[in-house]
Amino acid sequence: FSPTVPKGVPPSPAQQKHQYPESSAAACAVRSPAQRRWCSVSARRCVALRQHQHQPRRANTPKNRRTEETRRRGEQLGRRRSIGAARWGTRSIRKCFVVFFQESLRKITHTLAMKNEEISNFVCSLKQSLDNLEANSSRVQEDLESEFASLHSVLDEMKETMMTRIKQERASRTYELQSQLTACSKALESSEELLELANQTLCSSETDGFTQAAKDIKDSVTMAPAFRLSLKAKAGDNMSHLMVDFSQEREMLQGLKFLPVPATPEIQVSDCQVCDNTVTVVWTIPEPDSKIDHYILEHRRTNHEGPPRIREDYPWMVVEGIREMEHTLTGLRFDTRYITFRVRACNKAVAGEFSEPVTVETHAFNFKLDSSSSHQNLKVEDLSVEWDSSGGKIQDIRKEKNRTNSPMHSPARSALMSPKRAPTARPGRDRFTAESYTVLADTMIDAGQQYWEVRFDKESKAFAVGVALRSLGRFDQLGKSSASWCIHLNNWLAAAEPHGQAQQQGSNAGLSHPKQYRSVLSFFNAKTKQLMHTFKTKFQQPVIPAFMVWNGSFSVVTGLQVPSLVQSGQRKNSGTSSSNASLT
Repeated sequence: FSPTVPKGVPPSPAQQKHQYPESSAAACAVRSPAQRRWCSVSARRCVALRQHQHQPRRANTPKNRRTEETRRRGEQLGRRRSIGAARWGTRSIRKCFVVFFQESLRKITHTLAMKNEEISNFVCSLKQSLDNLEANSSRVQEDLESEFASLHSVLDEMKETMMTRIKQERASRTYELQSQLTACSKALESSEELLELANQTLCSSETDGFTQAAKDIKDSVTMAPAFRLSLKAKAGDNMSHLMVDFSQEREMLQGLKFLPVPATPEIQVSDCQVCDNTVTVVWTIPEPDSKIDHYILEHRRTNHEGPPRIREDYPWMVVEGIREMEHTLTGLRFDTRYITFRVRACNKAVAGEFSEPVTVETHAFNFKLDSSSSHQNLKVEDLSVEWDSSGGKIQDIRKEKNRTNSPMHSPARSALMSPKRAPTARPGRDRFTAESYTVLADTMIDAGQQYWEVRFDKESKAFAVGVALRSLGRFDQLGKSSASWCIHLNNWLAAAEPHGQAQQQGSNAGLSHPKQYRSVLSFFNAKTKQLMHTFKTKFQQPVIPAFMVWNGSFSVVTGLQVPSLVQSGQRKNSGTSSSNASLT
């Protein structure tokens, strides 16, 4: 411990011997509060003794001698305590420094280990890249040799074909000219013989047979081949029509280059369409490229808007062999809010880079059936419900109790729910009982235009579909109270009847003033999209899809968009926002 020396007072040799650069606060920071208080008291006593040491000397009286002796003893005690505290503080500080440097060394060691591992991985990747480079270079070289060999074979074949044509043309013309030359030679010999005979006849002095000889010569000249021959060559000697000029082709060959990587397409978001459970994606190429052979489109569902994240819940789905710069995905089920798309161009050798991912919003209503809200005679499995007279729900509860506890079924996990999820019923009490064979969805509707389809079994005796408020009573049958609206189909009576609050009130206020209503609930035939019935009312609270079945079964299809025919029908009926349910 090194107490503070008053300014201007030189320290004693003992103080110089036991001075340390560490402060008392640093020495006491690693000990208990009692030890810190002891150090503080010792320091104050030491400072007080030092201050008394430098005061003026008093008279040598017994009282002063006792006071001086007490002061010296206190000073010695303070020095011993300060020296012990300083030593103890030094050891503590050294220990703290050791711990600090050990921790720093551990961090440095961990950092070096991570860096070494990173370098090792990079070295392995470099070695793998070298191996891949050798393999790819060999493959590319073999492909180049094959292409040039095929190009040489094509040139050789074309050369052989053109040489054959020249030879045939030469042989044909040679035959024609040779035949004409032979005929002309024979005609010339015959003409020379007639000429010699005519000269002999003219030079002859005999007059008796001159007339007959002249007549015979005339007839021979008339029939001579020389006068029937054409003196025009049947074939020419010009072969310029078989000349070739490969300067353009030579330039093309000189312009041979490696196949370029296709440019990156650009998805035109403004031209993309989402309609009738289909998505049409349109893209363009910055520069025309005749080498592009096809396109590859990838898409996946996601629950967020924007670029893809590192970890997504759904994988990429691939569509290959697209020849046009647009593609339509049909038969989709929008069980997520968005779909992300990306596309790339491919030629015969290489594929280009993917375009920037584009996220398209898919408006659809998704929900599940709340098994805890179902009647005890209804057996609920995912989006299917079956009526069981023996109590299907009770059997499912017994099976659930026999299942082993797992993290997937823990209370903490099941407690997490969406803000729009409807709260489940209390355990040990059925949400619906008696003749209310009802089951509710787990998601409430508070705004927007929603659509879902219900497929009932044809053998079902009675069933209903609609919406209800959360205040629907346990004994209330669907559509027969002021808290529910539905359409009820009874196979026994072979009739479909609407039940709900708007129907009970009458049509005076509902149909004559449609603009007064804030919500419209419409029922359509899912196959023909024909309107069956429409409720126009004002929902004071959020509503929940509700279903009823007796002696039958049904299934629900969610994640569907509002069809175009249904949208057009809704516009005709009302210009307000609506919630739609389609019934099959």
